[in-house]
Amino acid sequence: MTYRAHPNRYDDMIYRRVGLSGMKLPVISLGLWHHFGEATDHAQKVSLLTKAFDMGITHFDLANNYGPPPGSAESAFGKVIGKELASHRDEIIVSSKAGYMMWPGPYGEWGSRKYLIASCDQSLKRSGLDYFDIFYSHRFDPDTPLEETMMALDHIVRSGRALYVGISSYNADQTAQAAEILSDLGTPCLIHQPAYSMVNRWIEEDQLEVPLRQHGMGAIAFSPLAQGLLSDKYLAGIPHQSRAKTSEFFDQSQLNDATLSCLKSLNEVAAERGQTLAQMAIAWVLRNDMVASAIIGPRTEQQMLNCIQTIKHLQFSFDELFKIDQILNSMKQS
Repeated sequence: MTYRAHPNRYDDMIYRRVGLSGMKLPVISLGLWHHFGEATDHAQKVSLLTKAFDMGITHFDLANNYGPPPGSAESAFGKVIGKELASHRDEIIVSSKAGYMMWPGPYGEWGSRKYLIASCDQSLKRSGLDYFDIFYSHRFDPDTPLEETMMALDHIVRSGRALYVGISSYNADQTAQAAEILSDLGTPCLIHQPAYSMVNRWIEEDQLEVPLRQHGMGAIAFSPLAQGLLSDKYLAGIPHQSRAKTSEFFDQSQLNDATLSCLKSLNEVAAERGQTLAQMAIAWVLRNDMVASAIIGPRTEQQMLNCIQTIKHLQFSFDELFKIDQILNSMKQS
């Protein structure tokens, strides 16, 4: 059956401007990290992507190492945007990144000019695209001059490989330096992509907001659910097939009795708001006006639809935020 986009797809989604730029993102973006590898049926990927687009999600977030195996998420996405979504390319924001290991030898990771440009070219080929809307330096490289990394991003824009550039997981000082270099080169840094959630508030502690505001940058948060910790799946224990059991990236030390007790308390606050814990966690991240969007990585269409319902209730009262902070503080102290 030929896919036809829903005619009212933009009616309910909320779009926020990214910093001081002309770019707007949906407050919910779809990340293709864990569930777009070779083990996932292609029909399932098509269904998730097209349903997301029908719900007003116009931003799809990739990286060269997403899959598994690395590269397979970009290849799978390329098949969908090359067929089902081909006529809507100008309505869609596609981002990708480079920074982690992709091939052996000294030029297969980090932030050198050679790696970033070669990786961007490979990612474009895998995805079948002429350009990315946003291309990121995925992580700060301590051994390459920051000027070299930023000059590579500048070249990627000037050569037509991407429209905008961003950085991911850079601390506040690194962000300020990167933004200054890019500004001098004439290619402003559009966006920062940090991990940010109720249980991972490093960007507040690091005062990342300061350089973002100074340089007119926006932010997009990844892992707003702390890889599923801030969902209802752990309220009754640890499911056998959960990410806590199966993912090498999940810190299993988080799942102790004190944490589970705090999750139940947070769930009570969410219920009082008429939301699930996951919906409240996403709304909490979006309460910060610097955050243009939150990236979700659902396994199923139903999980995605549940997350999208967050947009119906994004506001918090002072009492709700105070209660949430009290619960989170007790989690830290335990």
